[in-house]
Amino acid sequence: MILTIDVGNTRIKGAVFENDTLIEQFHTEPRAMQNAIESILLKYPNTSDLVVANVGNFDKNDFLAFSNRITIHFVSHSDAFPFLNAYATPNTLGIDRMVLATGATLRYPNQNRLVIDAGTCVTYDFISQDDVYLGGAISPGLRLRYQSLHNYTAALPLLDSECPDYFIGNSTANSIHSGVVNGLAHEIDGFIEEYRTRYPNFIIILTGGDAEFLAKRLKNTIFANSNFLLESLNQTFQYKIKND
Repeated sequence: MILTIDVGNTRIKGAVFENDTLIEQFHTEPRAMQNAIESILLKYPNTSDLVVANVGNFDKNDFLAFSNRITIHFVSHSDAFPFLNAYATPNTLGIDRMVLATGATLRYPNQNRLVIDAGTCVTYDFISQDDVYLGGAISPGLRLRYQSLHNYTAALPLLDSECPDYFIGNSTANSIHSGVVNGLAHEIDGFIEEYRTRYPNFIIILTGGDAEFLAKRLKNTIFANSNFLLESLNQTFQYKIKND
């Protein structure tokens, strides 16, 4: 069994895999991470490897504390990946984006792929049908948009995400919900259309913590999978074993 952990900007997500089958998933706060790993290792004593994608600058020593019980792998830029990285600054490309690109490349061969990860930030990653990573875009996610309206104005309230069934907001709160949610949905649809005009044989994968929330707001046909990064982490590790 393999334990995969995604250390994001706001929370830590994990999953246990038996080959390609997801057995259990969880999420935890940073302060409770070691307890969560301990619980998983007690529940699944046959877990042999821990695979970590760390974009939250979490202290590696908190994972290495388990090195006497399990083999630990930190995904890095020097690992083997199934695509050619054509990013102009390859060493600045987030590990999470490289993992997502790996999952898209392996799961959907011979297609142009756009992976949209809707989390703290919304990232767009494009991998061509020739398995070349070309780049993408980064914009603020839902929560950042709500927070910025509150933090950088004098009077706008901080609201929780709410899916509006209207376009014209008839109150300040409704106007914020319409602007944030409808605005992000239009952004995503706009990016998709731009890519679609340039590349045929096109597939779109939507993932991240806000994937399911946003999926019903989009006009385009997509594959929505909130676990795609964790699944891609498992695939990245399997690819690394075969190609190192």
